Amino acid sequence: MRIEGSTILLTGAAGGIGQTIARELAAKGAKLVLSGRRADALAALADELGARVVTADLADPDQVGHLAEACPDTDILIANAALPSNGDLLDYTPEQIDRALTVNLHAPVMLARALAPRMVEAGRGHIVLVGSISGKTATKYSSLYCAAKFGLRGFALAFRQDLHGTGVGVSLVQPSAVRDAGMWAATGVAPPTGVRMVSPGQVSAGVMRAVERDLCEVNVAPVELRALSAIAGQFPGFAEKLQRGSSAERTIKEVAEAHRDKR
Repeated sequence: MRIEGSTILLTGAAGGIGQTIARELAAKGAKLVLSGRRADALAALADELGARVVTADLADPDQVGHLAEACPDTDILIANAALPSNGDLLDYTPEQIDRALTVNLHAPVMLARALAPRMVEAGRGHIVLVGSISGKTATKYSSLYCAAKFGLRGFALAFRQDLHGTGVGVSLVQPSAVRDAGMWAATGVAPPTGVRMVSPGQVSAGVMRAVERDLCEVNVAPVELRALSAIAGQFPGFAEKLQRGSSAERTIKEVAEAHRDKR
């Protein structure tokens, strides 16, 4: 799929990772539609890139529908928006659970469902779902986040098969912890000892590769984390024992506490 000249809807555009993706798409000649909850947070970026802005709170299903209706000519959807949802599930209210699952899973599924028919009719298009390495490896204090990201991975891989032969591709991009921007960086919590992080630029490059090469799954993570996540996917009990009491487990708890006010 060529990015140049394509109309691209990017959700979660106001965040640091979203801004990095938006700038690279613009540099490649895309016609951008930026989406986020607040127009003022997107105004400067939209002016810089000559992009259109459509605001939507993805926790509200009605606004998800409005966003799709406002962008009927979308050639490429990049569903990048996400909500932090780490922490002990017993500390969450039912309303907070609904909000997390709606933003992280329901909204991207509904946007894909709403925008794919026009792509199929045109015989060209691409859908990128930005997930997380947490969609492959379960960790403590992450049951709700992992539920959404595991679900997003399953949806992406199966929907890709559904659309095979139509000219429309589906890709899943799964970053590990991102430095300098994104949910982890916003907490100020240092990564566990010996754990390397990736940059917003690496995530953006992964998105570009996914679109241009029609890749099924792009794991944006250091090689050691890619290997560990693959092992954990096959042997979850073993992975659980390795994590128990580790510095990684303690760090995830700190991140969860830092995100408490964003539920």
